[in-house]
Amino acid sequence: MKKVKSKQKPLIVLTAGGTGGHVYPAEALAEELEKRGYRLMLITDSRGKDNYKGKLGQIKNVAVWSGGIVGKSKLFKIKSLCKTGIGVLQAAWILLKEQPVCVVGFGGYASFPASVAALLSGIDLVIHEQNSVMSRTNRFLSRYASLIAQSFRNVKYAPLRVKSVLTGMPVRANIAELFGRDYFPRKDTEKMKILVLGGSQGAKVFGEVIPEALKRLDKKYQKQIELHQQCRKGEEQEVASAFEGTECDVDVRCFFDNMAEMYKNIHLIISRAGASSVSEIAVAGVPSLLIPLPTAADDHQTSNAAEIGNAKAGIVINQKDFNADKLKDILEDLMQDGSKLKKMSDNTKKIAIADAGRRFADAIEKNIIRNN
Repeated sequence: MKKVKSKQKPLIVLTAGGTGGHVYPAEALAEELEKRGYRLMLITDSRGKDNYKGKLGQIKNVAVWSGGIVGKSKLFKIKSLCKTGIGVLQAAWILLKEQPVCVVGFGGYASFPASVAALLSGIDLVIHEQNSVMSRTNRFLSRYASLIAQSFRNVKYAPLRVKSVLTGMPVRANIAELFGRDYFPRKDTEKMKILVLGGSQGAKVFGEVIPEALKRLDKKYQKQIELHQQCRKGEEQEVASAFEGTECDVDVRCFFDNMAEMYKNIHLIISRAGASSVSEIAVAGVPSLLIPLPTAADDHQTSNAAEIGNAKAGIVINQKDFNADKLKDILEDLMQDGSKLKKMSDNTKKIAIADAGRRFADAIEKNIIRNN
C-alpha cells in the first residue's frame, strides 16, 4: 500500500458476523478507532446490514453475499461456496473503490468474503481471534494476515510466523468500567444473587439442572437465594415453572439489557464459556461457575474456561458432570464460606484485560498504519 498523503486519517474496514462474540469486539474497536479520528466502514452479510446498534449501526454498512458450510448438506455447501465467491468479488469491488488502509476481520463466515478480498487486493488483513482455539475461518486466513490480535494468552493453531499480539477481548465500555472494583461478599442478612447466562445458543441443561439443584437445598438456603436466569426466547414460562415449590426469588428472562448493572450486584455467575462471557466475567471481577458447551467447535469453550479455572478465579465443570447434586453441594459450600467467592474475584484481576479496545487500536497503529 502507498503512503497516505492526506491529512485526513485513513479508512479502516471492519468485517464481522452477527453473533455477540464477533459483534462486541468489533463494536469496542470501532469506538476506540473513531475516537482517534479514523474513518470506518463495516462489511457484513444481509443479516447484519443496518441491523447493528451502537457504533456499528452509526458507521457505513455494506452487505455482501456469504454462506456457512459447517454442518450443512452437500447441496447447501455448494450453494454457500457459490454465494461466498460472489461475495468475494463484491467485497473486492468495494475495497477497490474505498481504498482502506487495512481490513480487520472478526471471524465467522460473514467476514470471510471481505477478508479474502483484502488479501487478493494487497490490503493488510488484521485478524482478531476471540477464542483460545483459533476458528477454522481464522485458521485459514491467519496464514496470510499481517497481524493477529489474540484474546487469550495461548491460542491453539495460531501460525508462528505471523506477528501476534495479546490484546484481550474488547468488552462493552460500561462493563470495562467495572474493572478493579471491590467485590463485597454476601452479608448474613443479604440474599446471594446468582446470574445464569446461557450464551447465544441458549443452555437447555441449565433449565433442567439448576431448578432441581435449588429444590434439593435446605429451605434455609433457598430463602437466601435471588436467582436471575436467562433462557431461550419462548421458554420463559416453562423454565420459570420448574422453580415452583422453592423458596428462592426467581427472575427468568430471555434477555437482560442491563448487564453492567447485573454484573455490579451479582455474587456468582453460572455461565457457558464463550469468549465474550469469559472476558466480561473476568473484567467485572465476578466469581463464576463455568460449564463449557460440549458441542462448541474444536471444544474451544473448554479451553476458554481453563483460563478462569487455572487462575482459580472460578469453578469449571464439564457438562457430563454437571448435575443437581453437584451444583447443590457447590452452592451450599459457597454460601457457608463467602471468603471463597472473594478469593475468586481477587484472582480475576490477575487475568482480566480491561483496555482491550485501546490495546487493539494501538497494535493496528503500530504494526499497520505506521508501515503504510
